[in-house]
Parts: sequence; structure tokens; C-alpha cells
Amino acid sequence: MKSTRKAYGEYLADIGAKRNDVVVLDADLAKATCTLMFKEKYPNRHFDIGIAEQDMVGEACGMAIDGNKVFASSFAMFLAGRAYEQIRNTAAYSNVDVNFCATHAGLAVGEDGATHQCLEDIALMNVIPNMTVLSPADDISTKKILDECINNIGPKYVRLGRSDAMDIYSMNDEFKIGGSNTFGTGKDGTIFATGMTVSIALEAKQELQKLGKDVRVVDIYSIKPIDKETIIKCAKETETLISIEDHSVIGGIGSIISNVLTESYPKKLIKIGVNDTFGKSGNAKLLYEKFGITKEAIIEKFN
Repeated sequence: MKSTRKAYGEYLADIGAKRNDVVVLDADLAKATCTLMFKEKYPNRHFDIGIAEQDMVGEACGMAIDGNKVFASSFAMFLAGRAYEQIRNTAAYSNVDVNFCATHAGLAVGEDGATHQCLEDIALMNVIPNMTVLSPADDISTKKILDECINNIGPKYVRLGRSDAMDIYSMNDEFKIGGSNTFGTGKDGTIFATGMTVSIALEAKQELQKLGKDVRVVDIYSIKPIDKETIIKCAKETETLISIEDHSVIGGIGSIISNVLTESYPKKLIKIGVNDTFGKSGNAKLLYEKFGITKEAIIEKFN
């Protein structure tokens, strides 16, 4: 087990040896975002802009236009939140090739509390034209998704976590922008999940199996573009549809999946997430329990 932010740092340190055009920008949080791993190996290609996220986005865009492969990082709250206008107008409007890798997303930030628990970033990034939104679930998926980022042009937002994530994938698993991964072929229901909640969904799947319910889990690692084909297939083939996310239910993957269903195959979707409120300070696991982002909450919906 390791956090997706640590997987990100390891990826940067590795890709930096292979590509001299990779540069990394951070906003005074290199140790926390794990870009420090890159800085220690390639100090001349790591730029600490200080507590100036809006400035960082502008500089990142300039470096990208100059031909570099740019990764820009801060906490999700300060990158997607504080620097929103710069991401929209400087990066996305001109379709600049910058990889915005935001760590410490969602309730799983834990003790840092509500001011640092960004529960709105998927919604914010999803509505920006030209933006790609990605949310890996573990170590391997993080690194493979980052490979997709470096091999595709345009602004991308990658949502990463602070807490350790359960190992889910193997090196044989594939990821592509616009794709998803499905676990199982059950007909009783589908659980759509992303990021930290994929492991929760898989645990619920195992428990439901013991109760005689055969369900499938879909990892929505590509949020924009989203895999509409798989969503519609699951709606047609399975009875109950549930989404679970460490994000507000307003504008998160539940809302995005609902939009797909409304347009193509109208069907009820039960959304599990944060219900129009701010977070709290506390242990990440206990916060998930408090806000009902648990396997028990999923299982209850099948009773």
C-alpha cells in the first residue's frame, strides 16, 4: 500500500531520467505533494514558486508553450480552488499542455480539516472546456495514468490522495483516457467508484457476494471524458446502480453518470458521497464512517 501522491513522486523521479523535457512546478509543498523526489534528483528542473498558485499556473503554461512537459502541483484545494481562473483562462482556453496534479483531495486529507479537504474539484474541473479529468485508485494506476498524460496533449487534472491506497491493479492492466475498468460481471447491480473509493466498492462487492448478491464494480478513473458506453451497458445489464466518491454528490461522478443516463438510458442512480456540506478534521477512516462513505453504506442500498 502507498498513497497516490507518493506514486506520483516516484513516477516523476523515474520519468525525469528518461526525458530531459520534463519540468515540475510546486507551490511551497514539495514534501507533501512528493515532488521533492524529483527535486532531489533534478534540482535544475524543479521550480518552487512559493505560496502563489495562480502565478504557478501562469508559469507552467509559459514553460509548456516553450516545449516542456510540465507537471504543476499543489493541494487540490489550492490548485483547483485558488487558481481556478488561471487554469480556465490561461491553460484550458488556449489548450496548453500542462498536467495539473493535485494531491490531498477529499475527506481522506484527514486532520487538516475542512479548509484543506477539497470536495468540489471534480465539479470545477469537469465544466472547463478542453480539460481532461483523471482519478487513479492506487500506485500502479497512478503511474499508468500519468504515462497517458505525458503522451497526450492538452490540459489535464489528476486527482491524487494523501492517505495510503489499497493495491488493486497489476502491471498487466491497461488505462486510457476515456476508459474505465470493470471488476466482475454480476447482474444484481453496478457500483461506480473513483480514486480512494474503488477499494471500498470492491470490499462491498465481496461482502455482497456472501449475501447472494452478484455485483460488478466500475473504476471511473477517467472522469472527463467519461466512458459512456460502459455506463449504459451496466445500466442495461444490472438491476441497481450506485455511485460512491470522496467528493460532493453535487457535480461529482454521481452527477456526471446521471447526466449520461438521462441522455441515453434513463435509470435511477443512488449516489453516495458528501451531501452538500464541508468536511471535518479527523482520522480519514473515521471521517469516511461519519460521512457514510463505507462498504456498509453500499450494502445497505441492496437490502
